[in-house]
Amino acid sequence: MAISKKSSAAAVFAEAARTRPAKAALPARAGHKMQAGARQQPRAEGEAQTEEAAKLKEVAELLGGRRVLHHRLNSALDAHEMLSKGLPGEALKTFIGSLAIEKSGAFEKAIGMSLRTVHRHKDAPSRHLSGEQSGRIWKFAEIVAKATAVLGSKEEAENWLDRPAIGLNQRRPIDLLATPAGARLVEDLLERLEYGVYA
Repeated sequence: MAISKKSSAAAVFAEAARTRPAKAALPARAGHKMQAGARQQPRAEGEAQTEEAAKLKEVAELLGGRRVLHHRLNSALDAHEMLSKGLPGEALKTFIGSLAIEKSGAFEKAIGMSLRTVHRHKDAPSRHLSGEQSGRIWKFAEIVAKATAVLGSKEEAENWLDRPAIGLNQRRPIDLLATPAGARLVEDLLERLEYGVYA
């Protein structure tokens, strides 16, 4: 009888041990996952930094690239530092010269300066724009670069900027670039178009 009880108790313990989670193994596995995640995080950050640098380069190229800007842009902070000192007039000249879009009143509002002021800067390419003017030109170039990436060509991007857009209540994107809030709406629409959401 005692043997039977012992056998029975041993069977119960064996079953419990078999079905119970291996507690000692769990922390080791969790720790292993954390280490793997720790290794993946720098890689993900590195990829994000590379993507950011690529986008900055696209915008910078519209303004003449490193030859004109005399800055190497690896981060948004680099762009901020450059813009706060003011873009050279040559950058404005290069950007405007590359655009086929009509240089109308909407264009003047989008870049934050009159065409007369633009011509003055074009005539003095070494003279720097103000921080505010530089920021407006940079934002316009950012949107042209984004629209080019989404729509497939710079020509199509410029056509899109000049046409009424359903996602903007039939307003032209270029008309909204006159204010930061309007520019954000244009950027949001481009993001939706990139992911196939048209409304």
